[in-house]
Amino acid sequence: MARPRTPLLNRSLIRDTTLSLVDEYGLAAVSMRRIAAELGVRAPSLYSHYANKDELFDDIADGIAETVDVSGFEGEDWQEGLRIWARSYRAALAVHPNLVPFLASSPRQRPTALHHADAVHGGLTRAGWPPRAATLIGASIKYIVIGSAITSFAGSFDHHVETYSTRYPHLSQAHRLREYAAEIDVDSFELLLEAFLRGLEDEYPGMPEIPAHG
Repeated sequence: MARPRTPLLNRSLIRDTTLSLVDEYGLAAVSMRRIAAELGVRAPSLYSHYANKDELFDDIADGIAETVDVSGFEGEDWQEGLRIWARSYRAALAVHPNLVPFLASSPRQRPTALHHADAVHGGLTRAGWPPRAATLIGASIKYIVIGSAITSFAGSFDHHVETYSTRYPHLSQAHRLREYAAEIDVDSFELLLEAFLRGLEDEYPGMPEIPAHG
């Protein structure tokens, strides 16, 4: 029997193809028609696997969310639970920066995202945080992670020394930032995360003291 000229469609192939297109061209540039063209099929062929584009992207988002670690909230150290969650959350988003605006939206009906939200909230309330405070803490971590993952501060600087040396004397070394962008971006994220955790002591002095983290 002759082999089909185009690959047999399945949800995994559609997800992988879509994610590759988003990584290369950006979220706004990817439509069901473009995905179908990339796969060598007509757009209606995709709808036997996904009802619409939102369902497809929700499935992709849920798959990426599976790499986020919320296991730290199973123990008693809620601070370490937040650290593990925040770091793995940032790592998951940073792999696909063009998809971050969608990944950062509300959990909708994504099972994994809702499981994570439940684990975070449950871990914090079990530790003694009032429900409203637990919600605010979870939201704040999300803002820190999204801001860190969506762009690179250091990587956005021009590497030409002339750009800064004559007009911006306090930025005389800014041309070197791109060389150390990854290190600076990670260290900046860690600085903000730890500052936030320490700041919770001042905001909620009745909670257990946050130990120094080396």
